[in-house]
Amino acid sequence: MNRNPIMPFVVIMVMGIVLMFALSFKGLGDAKQVAEEKKDGGKKTEEVAANPEDIYKQSCASCHGDQYQGVVGPSLKKVGGKYSKDQVKDILVNGKGSGMPGGLVAGKEEEMAKWLSKMK
Repeated sequence: MNRNPIMPFVVIMVMGIVLMFALSFKGLGDAKQVAEEKKDGGKKTEEVAANPEDIYKQSCASCHGDQYQGVVGPSLKKVGGKYSKDQVKDILVNGKGSGMPGGLVAGKEEEMAKWLSKMK
């Protein structure tokens, strides 16, 4: 039997053309989605946590630990005995030193300060 040496190349070419058309149609669908996002101003809305403990898990746990034990940042277990509510709020708003950035819980500083100041 004599096999045609051109056949594998034809099969690869056909598969490439089919793949090119499939990706083109996928790109058209994505282009519509991008256009809709631009109409909205390109801003994504993030779900904001409702209570201070959820806010802590989202914004603070990576540095202060999941059990408030401190990892990169200091332990928060006795922050209420060390700082007043107003001092905690000031730290949340303005940050402290080079390690604690301010504004991580924008709009929720009062609730977080009250919650953290109760930790003793």
